[in-house]
Amino acid sequence: MKRPSPKERQPVKLSREEVDLVRSLVIYEDPHVLALNKPPGLSSQGGRGQVNTLDEMLWAFARPGKARPRLIHRLDRDTSGVILTARTQPAASFLGKAMMARRFAKTYRALVTPGAPDPRDGAIDVPLRRVEAGREAYMRVCPPDHPDAEAALTRYRTLAEAPGAALVQAEPETGRMHQIRVHLASLGRPIAGDARYGGALVVGGHPASRLMLHAAALVFPHPGGGEMRLEAPVPADMADLLAKLALA
Repeated sequence: MKRPSPKERQPVKLSREEVDLVRSLVIYEDPHVLALNKPPGLSSQGGRGQVNTLDEMLWAFARPGKARPRLIHRLDRDTSGVILTARTQPAASFLGKAMMARRFAKTYRALVTPGAPDPRDGAIDVPLRRVEAGREAYMRVCPPDHPDAEAALTRYRTLAEAPGAALVQAEPETGRMHQIRVHLASLGRPIAGDARYGGALVVGGHPASRLMLHAAALVFPHPGGGEMRLEAPVPADMADLLAKLALA
């Protein structure tokens, strides 16, 4: 991974509330890595407006005279769950190479409608392409021979089903933007709350106020040796909706 630019090394002024918030998100830390349970509604990086992103809030963990921990991957703004950072440049380089070599295993939970996928378990091996509309970017399924096609593979399994909805486990083997969202939508089972890709905003009479997608677990090679698995609990709003639908 590239070295941080001088601008990236400049500390961001954080409020006491921001410092307390980001510190409360920590699920694991050691001299090499720092992992957090990102809440929905917080941009990982590159957010708009005056609100600090998670990347900027990582200055709360910077050691004196050192750069902040560095994000190894990103989650969509409304996706919650495990997100990994590197505390040192050697760790960032090691983890970046491991990710490029697909040595990371990610497990997500998704609430989909109007029921379980058909088949209930399987793999979605469908290329995606990026489409831009103004300042917004979307992904679309496309034929393998499309000039902009990017290979994309998602394995999935139905964990529970209720009238009009299902809880699905998704494991992406590639890391395309919005991959799980578009792949599940391509089966006619969009994620609840995902207005961009046709997700229902009301499920079983209950509002789905945001994208109901959670990064539940991450397995990766640790820079200090061995393999590590980290897990993050489903956030309260998603857990509450799953309970109301008898899917929890």
